[in-house]
Amino acid sequence: MDSSRPPLFRKRQFEPAIIVTCVRWYLRFSLSLRDLEELMAERGLSVDHTTVWRWVQAYAPEIRKRLLGHLKYKRATWFMDETYVRVSGRWMYLFRAVDDRGQTVDFYLSETRDHTAAKLFLQCSLANPDNRPPHVLSTDGNRSYPAAIRQLQAEDAINSHCHHRFRRYGNNRIESDHRHIKRRLQAMQGPRTKHTAWTIIQGIEAVQMIRKGQVLGITRSDRPGQAWVLGSILGI
Repeated sequence: MDSSRPPLFRKRQFEPAIIVTCVRWYLRFSLSLRDLEELMAERGLSVDHTTVWRWVQAYAPEIRKRLLGHLKYKRATWFMDETYVRVSGRWMYLFRAVDDRGQTVDFYLSETRDHTAAKLFLQCSLANPDNRPPHVLSTDGNRSYPAAIRQLQAEDAINSHCHHRFRRYGNNRIESDHRHIKRRLQAMQGPRTKHTAWTIIQGIEAVQMIRKGQVLGITRSDRPGQAWVLGSILGI
């Protein structure tokens, strides 16, 4: 039976469609692992909540990795900001950026909020093949960004004509976008390690990109298409 399955799902007890459904629901909606266990039981399937957790750990980063190269180009105006993520009782910083349509540009989890972290975030965003070089970078009052931008411009990683814009309320777009990620993480009651947090965040962000219609061939309102895309990129 395993030989007929996609490589990612070989040696799994359950059918790939069941696994993908559980992973997608957990990353997309504010459901607990026990909620998913109950939902599967209503469908006649005995799936332990710890099994669902192992699936999420295995497939969440894979979803993000396989989305690369299949996303629509973002626009050249980036709104950047960071939000707090609680990991094992301490705060970490999730750097995020969206374009002027609210499309996710990139994200980066850091233990610090200094210019080194801001620079690493920008380097990741600039290296992403689905991003075009930015023409405008919009930030809040975090002083880490100007230093990071100047360094990258000196290294020719960012065009010298790229404009850094700071307005007091100019970053409302990215700040409102944080709520989708924070709401989902809060429902999970906080990951216990940075590795686990990063694994889960990659999956949540990837599913949010699909929800926003950022994948080539689907739109924001195409709900069946969004469900199909996630299964398709995982090979089912």
